[in-house]
Amino acid sequence: MKIISQGIDLAECERIGQLLERHPDRFTDRILTPAERENAKKYKDPVPHITGRFAAKEAILKALGTGWRGQIAWTDMEILNDASGCPSAKLSGECACVAERLGIERMLISITHTKQFAAASAIAVSDEA
Repeated sequence: MKIISQGIDLAECERIGQLLERHPDRFTDRILTPAERENAKKYKDPVPHITGRFAAKEAILKALGTGWRGQIAWTDMEILNDASGCPSAKLSGECACVAERLGIERMLISITHTKQFAAASAIAVSDEA
């Protein structure tokens, strides 16, 4: 495995919570994929979970070296957990195109959160040695 780049982000749960209060459907439709929105419904307090997904997507954009601009959509990145709870990222659209140009085959994702903050790390890797 070869590490190509990495990104990290820290997001405030209160800020995301305020956005969810003011624009619940608009915000979630713009930021989360349908599967991510469905997954967030499982939580009594979805704000830390959603904030973690937001931080992970920001970290991915940093690992891609693009930031959020151009043709990139927040829903070009989907963060779901596997059966053991480990988050994984699936890229599509412009994010997948950028990743392919950079030789990125996978994004390794780690997310942590408290009631106040969520942090995420994204490591872009290639499976070649």
